[in-house]
Amino acid sequence: MAKIFCVANQKGGVGKTTTTVNLAAGLAKLGQRVLLVDLDPQGNATMGSEVDKRQLSPSVYDVLLEQASVAEARVRAQKCGYDVLGANRDLAGAEVELVGLERREKRLKQALQAVASDYDFVLIDCPPSLSMLTLNGLCAAHGVVVPMQCEYFALEGLSDLVNTIKQVHANLNPKLQVIGLLRVMFDTRITLQQQVSEQLKAHFGEKVFNTVIPRNVRLAEAPSYGLPGVVFDPGARGSQAFLEFAQEMVARTKALPT
Repeated sequence: MAKIFCVANQKGGVGKTTTTVNLAAGLAKLGQRVLLVDLDPQGNATMGSEVDKRQLSPSVYDVLLEQASVAEARVRAQKCGYDVLGANRDLAGAEVELVGLERREKRLKQALQAVASDYDFVLIDCPPSLSMLTLNGLCAAHGVVVPMQCEYFALEGLSDLVNTIKQVHANLNPKLQVIGLLRVMFDTRITLQQQVSEQLKAHFGEKVFNTVIPRNVRLAEAPSYGLPGVVFDPGARGSQAFLEFAQEMVARTKALPT
């Protein structure tokens, strides 16, 4: 049965989509069966997985409105080695449409149950806000992976996210937990980043992943080619770091109940 993880952070521009697509590609290279779910109406994780969001029919929007199943809507990203439940601008309308519907927070969870045996990992790329879409992701997940830059304002946003996760755990999804914090876009030359990194380790201990993702030009270039960095340039420092992170995820999640 699949282990389901949200990649979430309420702060924008922290590398959520980069983390999701590269972790998916890294896990696929390790022989894991992976489904990437794009819950962001911008569809960046979809486009970054060599899938054209303009050609999607049906998409995750139709799945949330129960007009299609995951099996009908998923697409194979051949070069990347994983399946994609893609998103496009239609998804922006789901935010409003879901509000008046029954089981509005748990529609993704129910949809994923039908394909849970097809995958080892399901990774959900969440939008940078606490929306109905993010809530669907959090309700479906066993845990949350939090990518964050080692900067002061990132610490502020982290406390908000942890409180949100606690509320969802208490009221909607008792399985939900923070799996770990991933330090991304890390530059060892910047003293402040090193200081914030140490603060994170002091406060969160083992919840901080050992792997650190460096700031890397090849990772930044990869989306313009519609591919994860791990596929676009496997030898790049950032790609190698994401492969290490994939190995760490596999090891860390073995003990989790499905």
